Amino acid sequence: MTGGFTDDDLREVLPRLRRFALSLTHDVANADDLVQSCMERALSRAGGRRADGDLRAWLFSILYRCFLDGQRRGKRYARILDFFSGAPEPVAPSAEDVALARAALGDLARLSADQQSLLLLVSVEGLGYQEAADVLDIPIGTVMSRLSRARKALREITEGHVAAKPALRLMK
Repeated sequence: MTGGFTDDDLREVLPRLRRFALSLTHDVANADDLVQSCMERALSRAGGRRADGDLRAWLFSILYRCFLDGQRRGKRYARILDFFSGAPEPVAPSAEDVALARAALGDLARLSADQQSLLLLVSVEGLGYQEAADVLDIPIGTVMSRLSRARKALREITEGHVAAKPALRLMK
């Protein structure tokens, strides 16, 4: 028994990990490699695992982090290969792409500063809800509700259904 779990505990979770990995990678071989990387990392860091934590959740988070690491690594290697292979430089965006980007930035600018900052932190910068909550020093529930309202407002602006002013709720 290592880190508060047994081989049987790991064998019980393996099919679920493999199914999750397959849903992420869409390839059987890559999914198997991902599960193997997850298990290697889990076994090497078993001592750092909280004994009272859920083993399945811990393994799923490790598997997802391994997946993200692999995605980042793949993008980095692709850029390096493009550089050394002499691939042509990317072409300038079309006039249509520029117009769409400007329209999107204009729509974003019509949102309140709070909504803009949340959308930028989560959607553009890729921060998680908890990270955004820490950055803005607000509870995570507040981040989730404000982000939902910001996305709805941006959708309404994009679709042309803009209310004059957002309704304010009085809180007592």
